[in-house]
Amino acid sequence: MSCRILILYYSRFGHTRQMAQAVARGVEQETGAEACLRTVPPVSSEVEASAPAVPDEGDIYAGMDDLKTCDGLVLGSPTRFGNMAAPLKYFLDGTSALWLQGALVNKPAAVFTSTGSLHGGQESTLLSMMLPLLHHGMICAGLPYSEPALSKTQSGGTPYGASHWAGTDNSRPLDTQETELCVALGRRIARLAKALQTTHE
Repeated sequence: MSCRILILYYSRFGHTRQMAQAVARGVEQETGAEACLRTVPPVSSEVEASAPAVPDEGDIYAGMDDLKTCDGLVLGSPTRFGNMAAPLKYFLDGTSALWLQGALVNKPAAVFTSTGSLHGGQESTLLSMMLPLLHHGMICAGLPYSEPALSKTQSGGTPYGASHWAGTDNSRPLDTQETELCVALGRRIARLAKALQTTHE
């Protein structure tokens, strides 16, 4: 049985996108699991501004069907004052119809983030991203300390989800431990989704 994991993210400087790609590699390490990368358009303070239907580059924009048909979800956002970025929040605010249908109930979910400063609100951002997922009835999973990189990291990485420290000038690439934890997060959600599929057969 195939298992489709949606990796839904917003990225401004590219670091969150790189994390999403590492999560996707982890998903596809699990036999029978498929990673589906989707992003969301930026929001504008100009009322008349609108994004094109398809972005000029990178992953395509997510739609409600992507959420409805996924077997698991991994959500990623840069940190904005200790919270998820507005474009991702705006997208999630539009998922009421799925909530009414219970479309995401009992599906596994996880979160990841990137910050400019080392103590820039990574954990509060990850927790803020979990809130709408819990309201949707999803099963939120973090990273267990059985992942060796979680105890070795000197930059990003939390038990609440994968994280990255980009530096104040956004020039710091993902290091080995940060990448390992992104991969581990994707692999874990894929395994959980497959296990839950078996339970509900």
